[in-house]
Amino acid sequence: MYNTVLFSVEGGVCSITLNRPDVFNSFNEELSAEFIDALKKANKEAEVRVVVISGTGKAFCSGQDLKDIKGKTGERSLSESVVRRYNPMILAIREMAKPVICKLNGVAAGAGASLALACDIIVAAETASLIEVFANVGLVPDSGSSFFLPRLVGYNKAFELITLASKVTAKEALDLGFIYKVVAPEALDATVNKLAQRYATGPTKAYGMVKKMLNKAYTSGLNDMLQYEAYCQELAGKSEDYTEGVTAFVEKRKPVFKGK
Repeated sequence: MYNTVLFSVEGGVCSITLNRPDVFNSFNEELSAEFIDALKKANKEAEVRVVVISGTGKAFCSGQDLKDIKGKTGERSLSESVVRRYNPMILAIREMAKPVICKLNGVAAGAGASLALACDIIVAAETASLIEVFANVGLVPDSGSSFFLPRLVGYNKAFELITLASKVTAKEALDLGFIYKVVAPEALDATVNKLAQRYATGPTKAYGMVKKMLNKAYTSGLNDMLQYEAYCQELAGKSEDYTEGVTAFVEKRKPVFKGK
């Protein structure tokens, strides 16, 4: 159904794979539009309970396809491009009431790094890396990097990574605390599949509320969050998954969550 994106759903797991390997899965107009549409589709489909984002070939995503805009730098509005093409994909991931896993199979550069950081949890191959390359072409970070990085690694480290365009290996990212697990390349698929299955069989409504709570916590005080926790707990307590969880605990069995 797409030319530049691979999309599939199986067992509650939606796989969205950027598919322009010849240009390291860099974004042109077509890929941006198709990726946004795929995220919307994953969000709407009730059978989808977790989303896995990855790239084909050696790279995860190398950001904007600079060859696609060569010769147009003076006539393009970068603001218009960011607002129309990149912001919607980042917001779609952060606002999706389902876990989003980044399967970091290779380099994530520029907006590709922002895309990885926007995901809820990252599993990376040992050979993967992230790099904020914006300064190398005289630009500032976009697609959420200026929001995510300082919150993940602190101001000074974020300034370094952005202004010096320092490459962060998967192991370094793990040590910095923003990657969940680093595995051998040949073990990446199996590791991500296992994690995706755990989320696909978990309490989906609770996961969605956790995302909202953590996003809200960025801009809220303790009193506000205590009240919001109470509100969300009331909603969670009315879910079928909560009833099943308590019943399973009493019956000393594994719960069978339906995501309802």
